[in-house]
Amino acid sequence: MKPLGPGRAWSVVLFDLDGTIVDSAAGIVESLAHTFEAMGAAVPSEEILRSYVGPPLLEALRMQGGFTDVDAWNALSIYRDHYGEVAMHAPAFAGLPELLGALADAGIPLAVATSKPEPMARRILEHLGLASRFAVIAGASEDETRSTKADIVSDALARLRAAKVDTSRPVMVGDRGYDVVGASANEVPTILVAWGYGSPIEAHDAIAVADTVDELAAMLTSGVDAASHPGARRTVPGAAAGA
Repeated sequence: MKPLGPGRAWSVVLFDLDGTIVDSAAGIVESLAHTFEAMGAAVPSEEILRSYVGPPLLEALRMQGGFTDVDAWNALSIYRDHYGEVAMHAPAFAGLPELLGALADAGIPLAVATSKPEPMARRILEHLGLASRFAVIAGASEDETRSTKADIVSDALARLRAAKVDTSRPVMVGDRGYDVVGASANEVPTILVAWGYGSPIEAHDAIAVADTVDELAAMLTSGVDAASHPGARRTVPGAAAGA
């Protein structure tokens, strides 16, 4: 990727991890299937299992998986043990390492805000050689007391401010509606990426959708112009007009 220009539309960029930086769906689906089987439950379809990528997993196991509180915790433990064995197999999406490097070289502070347990997120980023690009890597606490995207974004912003990073014009980059909701709770706008795991309807409240890494780079350096940018404020298929 060519060096980015001097433009700086945002004071800091917060990135989601799964489906945004890392193509982790295969390992997550494999570990979830193992978890359901180990719990003696029917294994959902791959399509349903992919929907677990994004929201806090303990909540998803309760609400989508139908597990009781006790069983959900047991399932979470089984999942984490299995996922720990396959997590490092997930590659970064093509062009993302170069984009992160270009943003960092342009002096734009970066952070991660992910629903993954923070130690696991850091381990994955270190394995990919990307951890040093981020001023803050914020994730869920392993005891799940900090698990919602809103709480994780709030934690990331607080830690950025403590590190003397300007958070006056933040933007979130993610792939799911959970990213939009969590960022909005902290008055942070969201750009969604089209290469992730979300459905088109989830982009309804995002300020823009980036189809390519180059398009995302332009949005992060030059800003989002709803009138002229091809990815900004597009009509989202399946969304009712005015909804």
